Amino acid sequence: MIVIGLTGGIGMGKSTAARTFRRLGIPVHDADAAVHRLYARGGAGVAAIAALAPEAVADGSVVREALRQRALSDPAFLARLEAAIHPLVRQEERRFLARCRRARRPLAVLDIPLLFETGGDRRVDHVVVVSAPAATQRARVLPRPGMTEARFAAIRARQMPDTEKRRRADTVIRTGLSRHHAQRAIRRLVARLREGGR
Repeated sequence: MIVIGLTGGIGMGKSTAARTFRRLGIPVHDADAAVHRLYARGGAGVAAIAALAPEAVADGSVVREALRQRALSDPAFLARLEAAIHPLVRQEERRFLARCRRARRPLAVLDIPLLFETGGDRRVDHVVVVSAPAATQRARVLPRPGMTEARFAAIRARQMPDTEKRRRADTVIRTGLSRHHAQRAIRRLVARLREGGR
């Protein structure tokens, strides 16, 4: 089985790319969705967050905005948070890959926003980076609910620069031209990988 690592900065079109892979019948593990499950009522991450930031837990689930505010204001806290949550996300990822192998899937996708930043590129066979011009990224991100210039800047500061991601990618999918262009590029990549190419 070939494991594809899908990544890209905020607003670069990663979610759209993940949907395209799914439409092509390829299972996708979404690391962000895994975190949402861990933070929901009864999730395995709630107790860990309660120990680190009790103010960010209410009614048995994690209040993501409170957690975000704490992380933005305290870099040391962010490191402790990641140390507590990343192993739980990895556990879900391993279970997903085991299911794919049992089902004899030829390809599987790990959708990981901070793939390079967390060393996840070492766990995959082929890295796909989605990329768009900075002006396009900005136009996509700033209208999002609750987004501000300061928050956008803080998110980008945590992410590896797009130029470096592209340099380290096996495949770059340009999402700034059109959705159809990006979808065609993904279809071509999938066809090549299914035929045994890397």
